[in-house]
Amino acid sequence: MTTLPASTSALTFVRHLDDLRYEFERHGERHGRPAYRRTDGQVWCCWSPAEGWHCESAEGVVNSRPHGKCDADAPEPPATVWRSFKNDRSYLYDLRFAAPDEITV
Repeated sequence: MTTLPASTSALTFVRHLDDLRYEFERHGERHGRPAYRRTDGQVWCCWSPAEGWHCESAEGVVNSRPHGKCDADAPEPPATVWRSFKNDRSYLYDLRFAAPDEITV
């Protein structure tokens, strides 16, 4: 398991089932750690003292978190498998971060 480099400004969640991709861009900080907003909507990947690293809707409903053992208190979101959950559905995603040459400014 790896973590994002401090300079990373983008990350992607890739769904295991069908390779569907959700792109996130860095958008400020929460609780002193980087926060990432999905480019097509109001979903956030962020950290909080109560939840650790997670994704949440604009309303603050947690809908994804790292799956299995990881450092929930890490300074950046863990690049590992994440499990999403909404109603009766659940999917596994890989969190991937952009290589420095893939980041556009």
